[in-house]
Parts: sequence; structure tokens; C-alpha cells
Amino acid sequence: MNTDIEIARAAPKRPIAEIAAKLGIGAQDILPYGHDKAKISRDFIAGLSGRPQGRLILVTAINPTPAGEGKTTTTVGLGDALNRLGARATICIREASLGPNFGMKGGAAGGGRAQVIPMEDMNLHFTGDFHAITSAHNLLSAMLDNHLHWGNALDIDPRRISWRRVLDMNDRVLRDVVLGLGPGNGVPRESGFDITVASEVMAILCLARDLDDLQDRLGRIVVAQTRDGRPVTARDLQADGAMTVLLRDALQPNLVQTLENNPALVHGGPFANIAHGCNSVIATTTALHLSDYVVTEAGFGADLGAEKFLNIKCRKAGLAPSAVVLVATVRALKMNGGVARSDLAVENVGAVQAGAANL
Repeated sequence: MNTDIEIARAAPKRPIAEIAAKLGIGAQDILPYGHDKAKISRDFIAGLSGRPQGRLILVTAINPTPAGEGKTTTTVGLGDALNRLGARATICIREASLGPNFGMKGGAAGGGRAQVIPMEDMNLHFTGDFHAITSAHNLLSAMLDNHLHWGNALDIDPRRISWRRVLDMNDRVLRDVVLGLGPGNGVPRESGFDITVASEVMAILCLARDLDDLQDRLGRIVVAQTRDGRPVTARDLQADGAMTVLLRDALQPNLVQTLENNPALVHGGPFANIAHGCNSVIATTTALHLSDYVVTEAGFGADLGAEKFLNIKCRKAGLAPSAVVLVATVRALKMNGGVARSDLAVENVGAVQAGAANL
């Protein structure tokens, strides 16, 4: 990690407006967060709808080792290589969660000469997207408990509440808690905290096409059941509008750069074992309208992340990758069954990709 940090700090960064200009984005169409990162404005993205799209390349892997298996490094390296060959290529990856970052896995910005910078910002608070998702999720939690406290007009069964709380940290003592203890503090019940990247709000943000679509999806979140078994949604609690306001800026993709000063969109980050494990639809489609090639990745192994990328993200967004890159390191082959496992991953990716292409 120290070597990666030293390489990143030694690399010359270009002003983010110059990186945006490589994609044809004017200075008036970005919202700078300092000198080296920015968000792309909603109005600019809305104006791209009629443009042709470039080719999409998915990077996945055979079952990885506990520390991950080089998907991001391969994604960044391939994107840099395509730019070096004269193509206009953009890299689309997920944002990093503080939980894995401060755990055994570490950061998610690539490594060596194939890094996204500023890597320390991207691996920490970045542009505040995860904080916005945490706030929107917990606002819904608070409004649900507030509804119970003030009379429970929807007749929610406190024993059938499925909506928990979140924070972007591994904190096992909060996984199961009792809420509402003490006079005037609501209805006592059991609940707990998940990590922010496991929130349904995170998955929704990464599948939403625009603010209206985001609010519609948020409104359909089922948080509980009534005493007679009917589902209760965020819209029933009138929480969808306020949640959308909190996520207004977070929905805009983040633009940064690689060590070779090529554009990278880093946006969203649902876990693949919880949701679909890909960066946002908005980031990917925006990059496709602005590039000859877009290189992106899917979390975990091909039998999880790639399958969900093709069967969830591609189907929902109308996307189809032109190529799939399968990362298979010696360490992962030793841990997961050798060459036979690699062959099986290739076979599975081909089968799923063919099925998605036939939609």
C-alpha cells in the first residue's frame, strides 16, 4: 500500500477541467470538488440522450482471494492502454466503502501504475455520496419510527418491520440492537445496522436514470407490513421526496483521472453479494455517450458480479458489453480449483452474455 501511495503522490495531476475537456465536457458543465475531482451536471447528462454510444467492456474475475483479485487494476490498466493507442476510453468503477478500506481488503483505486487518483480521497469521504446515502436511508428509518410513535395511522406491525439502519463502517456490536428504550423514545423493538453499501438505497441510486426515476424507485421500498399483512412503502410514509432531496447531488457521477491523466467516472458501490455490484447506470451511460470505449468492472467473481451485471444492470439499462475480460491470477487459481475453475468461469460468462444479448 505504501508503494501505491508513493506512486500516486509522485504522479503529475492535471486540473479536473482539463480531464473533462478530453470528454468534450465544458467547464460550465462540471461541479468541481477541489482541483482534482468534480461532478458532471444533470443538465449536461440530460443533453446526451440522442448521441451514439461507444463499446462497453466488462472486467470480471474467477472467484477471488480474500483480498480481491486485480479487477480494478486490470480495468484501469486496460483503459489507459486504449487511450495510449489513440482511442477515447473512459474507466467506470465503483466508489470505495470505508468498511473494507479500514478492514483487511484495503482500498479500491487500483494499484501500481494502474491507479485512479486522488486515491486517498476516493478511498475516504470522496464527494460525500456515501454520507448522502447513509442520511437518506436513516431518514426513512427515523420517519418509520416516528410514525409508530405518533399513533401508527398505517397500523404497522412492529414485529414485521424489515427496514434497518446503516453506517459505512464495520461495527459488529451494532448488527443487532434494541431501539426505543426509555420514556418517550418510541416503540421498543429489535433492529440493527447494516453497512451503507448494503443499503437498498445504494442499489436504487445505481440503477436510477434520473431524479424522477430515483424518487419513483425510492417510493417503492417496502419497509414493513401492517397487522393484516399488507406491505408498507416509503411512499406510504411520505419519505420518498425528502430522500430524493438528500440524494440530489449524489446522483451526479464523479469525474477523476488515472495516473496517466485519463478520465475515470467513480460512482456508486453496492456490494455484489447484496445487490448487483456495479457502478451506476448514469455513470456508465454518460461515459458511453462520450467515449469510443468504456471499461467497467463487476464485483466479486464472474459467477456473482458478472452474472448480476449482465442480468440486472444490462437488462435494466439496455446495455450489452462487446467484450468480457476475465482476470485469473495464479493465487486465485490455487485457491479456487485451478484451470478447471477458470474454464468454468469462461463458460458461464459466455452463457449469460448470450442470454442477455437475446433480450
